[in-house]
Amino acid sequence: QMGWFGVGVAMFAIPTGELLGIGAWPIVLVAGALMTASAYFGIKAIEIVSFVSVPLIALLGTYSMFTAINQGGGIASVFGHSNGMTVMTAVGLVVGSFISGGSATPNFTRFARSTTSAVITTVIAFFIGNTLMFSFGAVGGAFTGKDDIFYVMIAQGLAIPALIVLGANIWTTNNNALYTTGLGYANITKIEKKPLVLVAGALGTLLALWLYDNFVGWLSLLNATLPPIGAVLIIDYFVNRKGYVEGENLPAVRWVSIIALVAGSLAGWFTKSYGIASINAVVAAIVVYLIGRAASRALTK
Repeated sequence: QMGWFGVGVAMFAIPTGELLGIGAWPIVLVAGALMTASAYFGIKAIEIVSFVSVPLIALLGTYSMFTAINQGGGIASVFGHSNGMTVMTAVGLVVGSFISGGSATPNFTRFARSTTSAVITTVIAFFIGNTLMFSFGAVGGAFTGKDDIFYVMIAQGLAIPALIVLGANIWTTNNNALYTTGLGYANITKIEKKPLVLVAGALGTLLALWLYDNFVGWLSLLNATLPPIGAVLIIDYFVNRKGYVEGENLPAVRWVSIIALVAGSLAGWFTKSYGIASINAVVAAIVVYLIGRAASRALTK
C-alpha cells in the first residue's frame, strides 16, 4: 500500500508540474506531505477529505463524460472508433486491484455503526462508485484518445476541473493506502500506528517518481501477490470461524496460511501468461491452504 501511495503522489505531481511549468518534485513534496498529514490524523481526517472529494469527482467526472458523449455524437459513435483491448486483457488489468481493495476495505468498514451499514456502503462503493470511475475514464479516453482522466479533461478545455478531479481522486485513494500501511505495520510490530504512517508517507513520497517509472512492473508484482492475501484471510476465517467468534486462543502464526500465501503468489507470478494471474494466485492459495490444513490436522491426531 505504501507503493500505491508513492505512485499516486507521482500520478498527481507529474501532470500538475507539467501544467504549472514547475517540474514534478515540488508537487511531490507538497502533495506527499499533505496526504501523509491527513492519514496521520486518522479516520476522521480521511472522512473529511472524502466528504469534499467524492462529490467533486462525481460531478466533474459526470460533466466530462457527458461532454464527450455529446461532442462525439453519442455512445455508439464514441466507441465505434476506439481500438480497444480484449475483454480478457481488461479483466486481467482490473481484477487484481479489486481484490486488493476488497482486502483493505475492512480497515475502514470496522468503523461503521452496524454490519448492515458496512455492507451497504461497500456495495455502493464497489458497484456504483467504481462503475462511475471506469465510465469516466472509458468514455473520455475513447473520445480523446488519452489514457488518464486528467489528460481527457485537459483535451476538453477543463484544466482547472482536471486538477481538482486528479487531486481529489488521488488524495482519497492515498489516504486509504497510507492508513492501511500504518495499521498493518502497527499490528506486526506493536508500535503505535501514527509514527509508522509518517515513516511510510516519507518513504512513499521520496520513492514516488521511481515507483511511477516502474509502475507496470510494480503493478504486475502486486497483481500476483496481493490477491492471495485476501483469499487466505477469508478462507482462514470461515474455516476457523467458531474459534474466532468464541475467542479461542488461536496461534499467533499460522504456518499453513503463510505457505498458502507464498504458493499463491508464486503461482500468480509464474502463470502471468496463462489466464488471469490474480485469479490463478487466489485458486492456488486456497488449494494449498486446504491441503495444508488437512495434512496438519491429520498429523496432530
